[in-house]
Amino acid sequence: MATLDDLATALNGESTACAKYLAFAKKANEEGYAAVASLFRAAAAAEQIHAKNHAQVLRSLGGTAEVEVGTFTVGTTRENLAVAIQGETYERDVMYPTFIKNAEGNKQATRTFSWALETEVEHAKLYQQAADNLEAWRNGKRRFWICQTCGYTMSQAPDANCRVCSAKKEKFQVVD
Repeated sequence: MATLDDLATALNGESTACAKYLAFAKKANEEGYAAVASLFRAAAAAEQIHAKNHAQVLRSLGGTAEVEVGTFTVGTTRENLAVAIQGETYERDVMYPTFIKNAEGNKQATRTFSWALETEVEHAKLYQQAADNLEAWRNGKRRFWICQTCGYTMSQAPDANCRVCSAKKEKFQVVD
């Protein structure tokens, strides 16, 4: 079943992204880019939520949720942002749209893939903003709000329920 394979691929991809972004956050801190480090930590938290959601659906469909974190290289913060933009863009433009199409008729899989897709759209934008204004992101941490249900990431405090999954605004966690 393609949907089971897609869920396993997404689970491993999101798990790898979480580990990678935490390593990128450490490097950003070392280089003095505290705000970029905050963004990487926020994205890592969102990717962890996506992995958890994918694993739950995978198990509910009879699959096994075994995680294999892939290998990655940590470069400079500028290089790491380029890698992150490339990964989020691929997920936004290719991976999740394909998985959603493959999951046609399976509401659980479509929902978890759609939630991740909406978040990856925002991550790509945030990473691009950081890359385009890297020196402005050097000093001071920034705050990001992550929906604990779907992983949607915001750069401002929510003033209403999550725009992706409708979770109450109190379900957002602050990461800085």
